[in-house]
Amino acid sequence: MPLYESTFVTRQDVSRADVNKLVETFTEVLKQHGGKVIKHEYWGLRNLAYKIKKNRKGHYVMLAIDASHEAIKELERNMHIHEDVIRNLTVHVDSIEEGPSAMMQKPGRDEETAEVDPLDVVA
Repeated sequence: MPLYESTFVTRQDVSRADVNKLVETFTEVLKQHGGKVIKHEYWGLRNLAYKIKKNRKGHYVMLAIDASHEAIKELERNMHIHEDVIRNLTVHVDSIEEGPSAMMQKPGRDEETAEVDPLDVVA
């Protein structure tokens, strides 16, 4: 079956336990339609770039999914109906990353992308 990554943002006043219940609900929707969640990550309560439905922050969650197109349509329909979900995005991917996603990795881990101090460069 095709692989997808689905990310959704919930309202800031929802508790972490309620976010976990949402993940369980969406996982059950996928199971009913023959799909499965390979992994899920809670990215935390983060600032939004702009206000969405009077919210300045939101709980971000990413689901890595192995499901048919029909299951994804049903998942997105349920996300749009649920009042706690303020945004969602589902994309088709070629493969699911092993280990934590880029959002879960600590900044500055890669020495290749670390900034060079101009005072350290000798001309």
